[in-house]
Amino acid sequence: MTSGSNGLTHIGASGEAHMVDVSAKDETVRIAVAEGFVKMKPDTLSTIRDGNAKKGDVIGTARIAGIMAAKQTANLIPLCHPLMLSKVTVDITEDAELPGLRVEATVKLTGKTGVEMEALTAVSVTCLTIYDMAKAVDKTMEIGGIRVMEKSGGKSGDFRHPERG
Repeated sequence: MTSGSNGLTHIGASGEAHMVDVSAKDETVRIAVAEGFVKMKPDTLSTIRDGNAKKGDVIGTARIAGIMAAKQTANLIPLCHPLMLSKVTVDITEDAELPGLRVEATVKLTGKTGVEMEALTAVSVTCLTIYDMAKAVDKTMEIGGIRVMEKSGGKSGDFRHPERG
């Protein structure tokens, strides 16, 4: 793995971008969990919960979109490695305090590189799909809080966000 003078692994010494060579890395089980939310009006949340959105099943569609997005991360984010994911789950839960929906994605594989970007992409596209399917009801929705909450596997070791508990 090379790194430029700035310490970034995707930038060479002359500033050119490149995909990191992971061929010498050991294959390990790697897992990443990311989260985010879509804040909305209470009536919008009720519409989604009750299955009355004009575009159909918001939760089911958003979940599928997130899973599909995780599998397409290398096509969306420059310099990401195409990965053979072994598991992607997307959980969408109601949070009356937001009010809105919380999204959590878990991505797993056995490989030479981590899956944080795949988990973040899954959460992002899930949130965007929720917004898209409910925007006719509520244009004031807010997407936020997208972040990695934990990861395991690989040379850099495990990470658990302090707010994860």
